[in-house]
Amino acid sequence: MCAATAGFTGVGLGAFAAHGLRSRLAPEMLAVFETAVRYQMYHAFALLAAAWGWSRWRRREFTLAGSMFVAGIVLFSGSLYGLALSGPRWLGPVTPLGGLAFLAGWMMLGIGAWRANRAGQGGGAAD
Repeated sequence: MCAATAGFTGVGLGAFAAHGLRSRLAPEMLAVFETAVRYQMYHAFALLAAAWGWSRWRRREFTLAGSMFVAGIVLFSGSLYGLALSGPRWLGPVTPLGGLAFLAGWMMLGIGAWRANRAGQGGGAAD
């Protein structure tokens, strides 16, 4: 559900940027908005990976990964959307927190896969 929502809104916001903001935002702010969309879309796919990992192995690390990816989308992409559209500078320090959440999500995704493999829960071609 979260992955679908992130993908849906990412596509919508990307189209909004391409068709509705190009003439309204300075080029550097349009680039900031597009970065937010790009990272949101990357992490919509990461959410799918976390959901797949959880459905296959039922490991807590995949739940944590998904939670961190959602937090990253909200903090990283959300702060960049806000900066691009209205420019409140207090949002600037929020962006790196979202980046840290993304990193934590990727780490949890990797740890979950590693632990599932180590526990003999599969992942190889013979499964």
